[in-house]
Amino acid sequence: MIASFCAALGTAGCAHQAPPAAPLDATRFASIDQAIEQVIGERRMPGAVFHLERGGMVYQKAFGRYSYEEQAAKVAPSTVFDAASLTKVVATAPSVLLLAEDGRLALDAPLVRYIPECGGGGRDPITVRHLLTHTSGLPAGLPALPAWQGRQKALELACSRVPTHSPGLTFRYSDVNYILLGELVQRVSGKPLDRFAHERIFAPLKMRDSGFLPLSIFAVDRVAPTQRIGGDAWRMLQGEVHDPTARRMDGVAGSAGMFTTVADLARYARMLLAGGELDGVRVLSAESVRLMTTPQSGAHIGAMRGMGMDIDSPFARPRGKLFPVGSYGHTGFTGCILWVDPTSGTFYLLLSNRVYPDDKQNILDLYGRLGTLSAEAVSGFEFVPPAAGAR
Repeated sequence: MIASFCAALGTAGCAHQAPPAAPLDATRFASIDQAIEQVIGERRMPGAVFHLERGGMVYQKAFGRYSYEEQAAKVAPSTVFDAASLTKVVATAPSVLLLAEDGRLALDAPLVRYIPECGGGGRDPITVRHLLTHTSGLPAGLPALPAWQGRQKALELACSRVPTHSPGLTFRYSDVNYILLGELVQRVSGKPLDRFAHERIFAPLKMRDSGFLPLSIFAVDRVAPTQRIGGDAWRMLQGEVHDPTARRMDGVAGSAGMFTTVADLARYARMLLAGGELDGVRVLSAESVRLMTTPQSGAHIGAMRGMGMDIDSPFARPRGKLFPVGSYGHTGFTGCILWVDPTSGTFYLLLSNRVYPDDKQNILDLYGRLGTLSAEAVSGFEFVPPAAGAR
């Protein structure tokens, strides 16, 4: 645990007055530990790192091992995890918004302006905004069969998906939306998504342990393993993206593929809370942060989404019972959470490899518990529970 209370006053100033209340109630941390340790004990995930932060005070702890074997390496705060769909909100959505800031694309322009081969089949009215908010009407994913490989084939498949309803009417979470946005970044910037995100997001934020294709960056033993694949000729995925579609796309997709650590993810969350800058370096405009993190999808679609972030939808379990609607975040299929409450200035993170050795285990109940327990650990702030209609 790291706590900072008096930095603005200096040592002498603190010596003559009672210290302010801690931003977090340390007596609550044991309940967080117990919730995570219970799930590990039930063999629903082998290991994880948790991070809770408010007002300069941090509670961070690593739990478990890389696998269920006693000789397996212990998870450390520096362990690199497959972030799965956190890719969408840490790499892809901010990259699109940066290109909009640069004046190189328009958020309400049709997708076919930038990817003409997506025209026809009811796709012409789909805009960049529809893709960002999951209101395009496109199906959830790409078919796995017949077998295919490569970015170009993924684009062909994505551009052949037929919307099931007109854009802007209904929320449907869809990897296809973000696969197309990843392609959009490359078309408009002239750089693949992994390079653009590194240059414009990860490097300025000093997220030194974040990126795609992790084995080109890290030693394999820094990366938590995920799933056993391949049947009789099986192999364990370690340093190779878990998401099958991103794997077919050679590890770089707008929907998945990013690997990261809690330290890096915390820097990203601090940047969002600070309105787009960190340590004097502006990464996103305040307007881009607003677009990402406040409702942009319309009240009629059955969910509340920013241009990337989830606010209130069936996927908003990490909000728990106390953080208000207006807090925001995202999850990743491998067992990851980024959740931010701007009202209290709090965020919490979970990185895990719950898909080891397969994806049959479910930890969704833990998501809700961690949200509630994290809010209960916030000191001196009275949350108003979300309205009855909120999820």
